[in-house]
Amino acid sequence: MNPSESLNKARAFAPEVQRAKQEIARVVIGQEEAVEALLNAVFCNGHVLMVGVPGLAKTLLVKTIAVALGLDFKRVQFTPDLMPSDILGAEILNAERQFSFSKGPVFTQVLLADEINRTPPKTQAALLEAMQEKQVTAAGTLYSLPHPFFVLATQNPIEQEGTYPLPEAQLDRFMYQVVLGYPSFEQEQAILKRTTSAEQSEATAVLDAKNILEFQEAVRSVPVVDQVFEYAVQLVHKTRPDSPTAAAMVKDYLRFGAGPRAGQNLILGAKCHALMNGKLTVDREDIQRVAPWVLAHRLVPNFRAEAEGISLVDLVRSLY
Repeated sequence: MNPSESLNKARAFAPEVQRAKQEIARVVIGQEEAVEALLNAVFCNGHVLMVGVPGLAKTLLVKTIAVALGLDFKRVQFTPDLMPSDILGAEILNAERQFSFSKGPVFTQVLLADEINRTPPKTQAALLEAMQEKQVTAAGTLYSLPHPFFVLATQNPIEQEGTYPLPEAQLDRFMYQVVLGYPSFEQEQAILKRTTSAEQSEATAVLDAKNILEFQEAVRSVPVVDQVFEYAVQLVHKTRPDSPTAAAMVKDYLRFGAGPRAGQNLILGAKCHALMNGKLTVDREDIQRVAPWVLAHRLVPNFRAEAEGISLVDLVRSLY
């Protein structure tokens, strides 16, 4: 895409995203922040970890976004007995008595990994490798995953028995972590009316895979001045307890801060946020908008923070 085409695509970005949001809102009531974060990650070619109690329409949200963006969708319910081959696929003996590769559900464009912390580390690692490499190896043969490819994983914050928490190195593979809250009184009333009536709303596609790949390229073409790069690095350094610029709360409540990948995702997310709001350049406000999604799951709290119930999202916002 040449500079002129990239600029035209950037100018068309905000109206197209607004159309997608309107289509999603026909099915999903509320959760505006989650919708914004998920769309942002899609256009940044990133993956998202969603945390929320059961019944908040996480599956409906992801499926609706996939439909609105014109992408294939598959869902995997993670369980303790799930094997890597159940996700990636396996070599099978066909009718001609020859081995052939049967592709697993990971070969899609939008994969919902439901309750990813309920499956053992071996299966988690297999999915996370596919997320990072965008390919699967079976019997020495490489199979490329579709483009675009996104994993939207969920975790239930209530039940911790029988779960396998993702280690920090694997959490770092997710561009964003989004916490879904309960709907407001008015929203919950609207949900009841919509879901208990005879007529059910359905989303239709307003974009397709080609549009999304072009928008991903447009996002990376957004210019960023040195002052914004400097601000992103400063923000990441403030999360590290051993940094000279670390805030008092960071030294009191964190064991480890965010790594360099956090800064990369801050810049990419800020670029996309700027385009989603009709801007062609990035400023500090764009960095601040995506910072809680980027940083909170990359911070490792100490025992004092856990004992006092310190919110990592609030801690991140205190660093601005």
